[in-house]
Amino acid sequence: MTIGSISVLNKLIQLTKDTEEGYLTAAENVDDSYLRKLLKERAENCHIALMDLQHKVKEMDGIPTKNGTFWGTMHRSWVNFKGTVTGKDELVILDECEKGEALIEQAYEKFLKSDISEEIRPLIQQQYECIVIDHNIMRDLMDKYGANQ
Repeated sequence: MTIGSISVLNKLIQLTKDTEEGYLTAAENVDDSYLRKLLKERAENCHIALMDLQHKVKEMDGIPTKNGTFWGTMHRSWVNFKGTVTGKDELVILDECEKGEALIEQAYEKFLKSDISEEIRPLIQQQYECIVIDHNIMRDLMDKYGANQ
């Protein structure tokens, strides 16, 4: 069971790293200082979650992955491109952040519905709840910035 748990945690580490880096990329692609600060705060939340996941893998005598996914790297390149082409349109950037939150939320839901070890379930559940909050924040921001256009 431990090998499976380490594998699950390492997959979540990759997705969380992608999300952290995605928020940092998004923050670089907006001019609005309030939004930039908020995106950096979301990245910091991801960093804390990432550290918790890595710590749990080490606690289980595993080796935590350090990198995100290839697709996450491609998505950040796309966000940079969109930011350049759209002139740092906040709504476009927020839309990409919301898509990223939807993906990580779905991944956590999938693992929570699967037969994972009770040793890791509380951590995954707690992080899932934070992801839902961040996803809702992104939706609210999209509504706010969409209304301003």
